[in-house]
Amino acid sequence: MEFWNHIYSNFDPVAFNLFGIKVHWYGLMYVTALLLGIFVAHWIVKKDNLPISKDFLDNYIIWIEVGVILGARIGYILFYDPNTSYYLTHPWQIFNPFGENGEFVGIRGMSYHGAMLGFLIASTLFSLKYKVNQWFMLDIAAIAIPAGYIFGRIGNFLNQELIGRTTDVSWGIYVDTVLRHPSQLYEAFLEGVVVFALIYFYRKRKKFEGHLMTLYLFLYALARFSAEFFRAPDAQIGYVCCGWMTKGQEFSLFMMFFSIILYFILKNLPQKKVDYLS
Repeated sequence: MEFWNHIYSNFDPVAFNLFGIKVHWYGLMYVTALLLGIFVAHWIVKKDNLPISKDFLDNYIIWIEVGVILGARIGYILFYDPNTSYYLTHPWQIFNPFGENGEFVGIRGMSYHGAMLGFLIASTLFSLKYKVNQWFMLDIAAIAIPAGYIFGRIGNFLNQELIGRTTDVSWGIYVDTVLRHPSQLYEAFLEGVVVFALIYFYRKRKKFEGHLMTLYLFLYALARFSAEFFRAPDAQIGYVCCGWMTKGQEFSLFMMFFSIILYFILKNLPQKKVDYLS
């Protein structure tokens, strides 16, 4: 347990150097998350014999990935970054991966809730362009997203960010000499493994298109709200309410409320047959 407690002192967040560019485990985990999400989406389509072609699904994935990346980065800048005004006046710096001295530092600072908003916008635009039922597509995504999210949170852990609150539990991790909860791994389990398992086993019981997406939104928000009790609040923001609620918990409450409203709206919409095999 001693090695685990001091793992950050014995672990290099840089996986390797490629032509002078430092490749972090963080980036590798996010690539793994993306590939796993894509794999699960294709696997579910094949396993459940869903009426959608591989090319159509791949096209949809490209659209939503662009939405996720834009939404995640812009969302972080608007919701969490202390230098919001700087980025708003220097928008070309939002995706600048180089530091002040020209060294490659990568792009850091991504917001899940921003990513989800970008994802929904991209999905809506895709459905309007190709005249498809986006709720059918979103139900596939609802299974794939939490599977990939597991590695996203592991990436946060390996990058030594989004640290947990102070603790005295035996499995805690020392961060700058302070023992803290490995909250990123709690989130990987709750928001990834648990949410994926619940939606996967429930998927055959869905009653309308979009049902799984509403379930995902609620379950993720609940898991995130719970896990944040072990995660330190963002240093630049602190608690936003009542001396204990974090910004993530605040957004999660809105997300749960939105998912419940969306559930009843979609439940009463007329259902149309879906076939996107061509």
